[in-house]
Order: sequence, then structure tokens, then C-alpha cells
Amino acid sequence: MDLLIKEWKKRPWWMNLMWFFAIYMTFIYLPYDIFTKEVAIAEEVWFGIVFKGWWARLTEPLHWIIYGLGAYGFWKMRSWMHPWAALYVFQVAIAMAVFNLNDPRGMGLLGASITFVVFAIPAIALWRARERFNESAEPSSDSAN
Repeated sequence: MDLLIKEWKKRPWWMNLMWFFAIYMTFIYLPYDIFTKEVAIAEEVWFGIVFKGWWARLTEPLHWIIYGLGAYGFWKMRSWMHPWAALYVFQVAIAMAVFNLNDPRGMGLLGASITFVVFAIPAIALWRARERFNESAEPSSDSAN
């Protein structure tokens, strides 16, 4: 239990949530997506554009690599995570806006605005967290930030 508490304190709560999301995507969702879904229903979103079928299937390993690197980078708090994590999440914010504006399942301008803000906030937080990403990240006293 002490090991888990020490690991949790390495990063702020919001960064732990991103780390857990990357772990989930790496070890649960993407293996399920890649190995169990039929190609006919495969979908991947890149830069807000939905790829289907074989185009989706061919790009799934790229998402797997991105989330795997993110899970590892957050776990070890590697310096290379800055600026890449922030830039990736900001790209997701833009992609969510593009998706909401262009896809029939999207929610139009309101949805684009809301999802952009929801993802821009953690992108900015990651950008501002540069000093947290170092090879020897020790637990901080302000881990509630």
C-alpha cells in the first residue's frame, strides 16, 4: 500500500487520471479494439476525421503506441513527456472540435466549443507542468494541484 501511495504522490491527481486513462487504453481498450472488433465496424479518429474499416484498422497500432508511450511516460515522469503530452492533448481538443462540426454524430458548434474547452484545460495544465517531468520525479508536497 505504501508503494501505491508513493506512486500516487509523484504527480497531481489530474495527471494520475491521465496516467490511468493511458493505462486503460494501452492494456484494455486497444487490445480489445484491435483483436476482437470486426474490420467492418472499426473506427479511428485522427485530427477529427473518422477513418473506417481497413483504414481504421491500419492506424489502430499508432494509437496503441501513443497510449503506451503516454502510460510509460507518466509512470516514470519522463522529461520527453513535455511538450509532447501537452501537444497531443491540445491536438485532441482541436480534433474533438473538428469531429463535432463535421461528423453527423457531432453536436455542432456548441459541442465543438464545449469539447474543445474540456480538452484544452488539461493541455494547458500539461504545458505548465514542465518541471514535474523529470527522470527522478519525487513525490511533491503539493500533490493536490
